[in-house]
Amino acid sequence: MPMSNDAFNDGGERPADAPQEVTGRQRLIAGLWPLRVTRAQLIVALLLFGLGLGLAIQVRSNSDSNALRGARQEDLVRILDEVDDRTQRLEDEKQRLDAQRTELENSSDQAEEARKQTVEKERQLGVLAGTVAAHGPGITMTVNDVGGAVRPDMLLDALQELRAAGAEAVEVNGVRVVAHTYFSGDAGSVKVDGGKITSPYVFKVIGKPQDLEPALNIPGGVVQTLEKEQATVHVARADDIVVDALRPAETPDYARSSGQ
Repeated sequence: MPMSNDAFNDGGERPADAPQEVTGRQRLIAGLWPLRVTRAQLIVALLLFGLGLGLAIQVRSNSDSNALRGARQEDLVRILDEVDDRTQRLEDEKQRLDAQRTELENSSDQAEEARKQTVEKERQLGVLAGTVAAHGPGITMTVNDVGGAVRPDMLLDALQELRAAGAEAVEVNGVRVVAHTYFSGDAGSVKVDGGKITSPYVFKVIGKPQDLEPALNIPGGVVQTLEKEQATVHVARADDIVVDALRPAETPDYARSSGQ
């Protein structure tokens, strides 16, 4: 009696054309590959990645804080000392920079003050040398020599009296009077620094009027001496005398500044 196929299979091998049984692992792999990712799944994955990164950073930060909490007292003291030392170094550097700034500011102020003093000194020397114009309170002395009897030495005496009384700038008939000014000539024909001047002789003088006028009017002084020669003398005070006759700046031939 011939045997059926079922009987054969129960006792032996499965025919080649029989379907194979699928295992659970194979079903899992078949479900995962190929990947079928939807847009929603991709967004969820990115959000989970960001959340994980944030948690990692937070854990690291907490680990640093926990490291200080768990440090020994000696380590904490050392760390505190290092912070104090760094703070002190920064404070020292700040004070040094502040000192440098103050020094620079003072140097700038000193340089500006020195410049101002130099300009003022130059102006004063220019007034004395007759190279710059000047104005200020003073007097005007006018000498009328009708008879031509006034001699050069009389006018020189008047100039010396004015200088002794504090005259700072003097002009005589348009000639600036300086340290080396001289009077020459004869009575009625007076010269100043070689240039002839004629009566009336007008002295414009800058200085303190309260000192200049009395110096000319003392008994036996300049005014009385000139009046004995039949000259008339008029002295007038003024709040502002202008002395604008100038001398050319002279360059010495041999003398040089000691700084050169």
